[in-house]
Amino acid sequence: MASKIKVKARITGDVADVQSLMMHPMETGSRKDPNTGELVSIHHITQLTFMLNGAVSLVANLSTAVSKNPYFRYKIRGAKAGDTLKVGWVDNLGQTDEVETVLK
Repeated sequence: MASKIKVKARITGDVADVQSLMMHPMETGSRKDPNTGELVSIHHITQLTFMLNGAVSLVANLSTAVSKNPYFRYKIRGAKAGDTLKVGWVDNLGQTDEVETVLK
């Protein structure tokens, strides 16, 4: 299955500006289904991880306070063209997704 994570990275000097978009419903568990009136089950990303060349560069612990299809941007020093960046998440249902890209 294709990843539902989109990643862009631009290198300036030794800093990579990484932008990522995760396609995920991020349900809080408090919204009602308009058709049935039932609460929609909680379903959200709990941990987002960025790795550069196999080393963890950032871990974000998320909660229900993050909107649907979260966008995340950060900068990392020491990056260069040819480095491998991996972005992955785990949600509260145990589902995972990850994508790997080579910096240019």
